Amino acid sequence: MARLSLFDRRRRRVRTALRARAGGRPRLSVHRSGKHIYAQIIDDAQGRTLAAASTLGSKGTNVDAAAQVGKDIADAAKKAGVTTVVFDRGGFLFHGRVKALADAAREGGLEF
Repeated sequence: MARLSLFDRRRRRVRTALRARAGGRPRLSVHRSGKHIYAQIIDDAQGRTLAAASTLGSKGTNVDAAAQVGKDIADAAKKAGVTTVVFDRGGFLFHGRVKALADAAREGGLEF
């Protein structure tokens, strides 16, 4: 059996903890690459993406761009009728761009 990387172990640990306390709420999943940051609100019960936002259409890969994605995902969630979510940071540490996205989503009206 191959050993998992630190990132993959962290991702599994986070996802397992989320499943235990999600309580049927959709999850706000964040993915960060070198150039972009992506956010999706996923309903795991139905296996559907309810809302999505990313930096693909804009320039910028910094904290300000991540904060804009947070605002966009909060707006998209409101349109989809979602108010409470669980935050899935994946294997990424809660700091920098991931933290900026989360804070902006909270300011935009999402509860988590």
